[in-house]
Amino acid sequence: MRSAVASSSPMPSIDVTIRGHGPLRAWLFAMAGLVFLMVVVGGATRLTGSGLSITEWNPIMGAIPPLSDVAWLEAFEKYKAIPQYKLVNAGMELADFKFIFWWEWSHRQLGRAIGVLFALGFFGFLAAGQLRGRLALSVLGIGLLGGLQGGIGWLMVRSGLDDGMTAVTPIKLMFHLTTASIIYTLLLMVATGLGRSKGEVATGGVKRGASLVLILALLQIALGALVAGSKAGLTWNTWPLIDGQFVPRSELLFSVSPWIENFVDNTALVQFNHRMTAYLLLVVALWHGWHVARLMPDTSAQRRAVSNAWLVGMQAVIGITTLLYAVPLWLGLLHQAFAFVVLGMFAVHRSALARG
Repeated sequence: MRSAVASSSPMPSIDVTIRGHGPLRAWLFAMAGLVFLMVVVGGATRLTGSGLSITEWNPIMGAIPPLSDVAWLEAFEKYKAIPQYKLVNAGMELADFKFIFWWEWSHRQLGRAIGVLFALGFFGFLAAGQLRGRLALSVLGIGLLGGLQGGIGWLMVRSGLDDGMTAVTPIKLMFHLTTASIIYTLLLMVATGLGRSKGEVATGGVKRGASLVLILALLQIALGALVAGSKAGLTWNTWPLIDGQFVPRSELLFSVSPWIENFVDNTALVQFNHRMTAYLLLVVALWHGWHVARLMPDTSAQRRAVSNAWLVGMQAVIGITTLLYAVPLWLGLLHQAFAFVVLGMFAVHRSALARG
């Protein structure tokens, strides 16, 4: 009891700012901001059905869009050869193709820009001596994961070009979005770790609670990707019931064979899992906010934890509204973007506690 009370008391402010890390920290936050933008543009690309409009992966020359009528017609002919055109968009005009092309091209171009800016920043700070030892290895690891993400993105697109496919496979969409989520989280946590600590000492229980809500937020985003990939948000547009029941009958949840595929392709089970994890995340976030407020009153940790609980509640309302209105473009984008706001706040909160 005595140690718990001592741990819950705010400590005097201690400045542990690492000299010279201000520009490095700003660069890491800027890279996280670009990843956030990448996710939003990627969401728009998916919701507009644009992701398969570019049928080749050319990391260098692919940065140059069609510059002549002949080049546009050539790109259009390549798109006409894939199943999505034949089964979904047959008869599409060139102007409509240009619309979806520019979304996918912008998404890929932003990925290239992030890669270049990351490389320039990394080697610049390395040469200046601001990236050293363990910190340099951590940032390098994030960069390598970002490079891998480009290949993951192409594998995802490639899955939608196979015979009979009109969209990418849900599991590969989940892998792609989850990797982006991890990169975003790591950038924010490293950047926050370079900031100024106010000397708040958090108990192990508080830190474990912060880790739990962060992990649940990552899991919820991954499950959301399965909802998007299987287009489960376009079905079962009622709440809180699915097919008239809070917990749908097993014949509906496990109607696909083999049974393991229900977790990816069965719209009822995919949406049910996303809903249940959302409820769990909200409960844990509320509990964590209460727990921190009790043990660390009148601290920035308390303000972060309570604010994060409110953000999860807001995201739940946005998600329900998105479902009830059958995922209009603006609501779908808002739901995805706000999920990353919540994730980012949890990442900052957990990293700030680790500095205490």
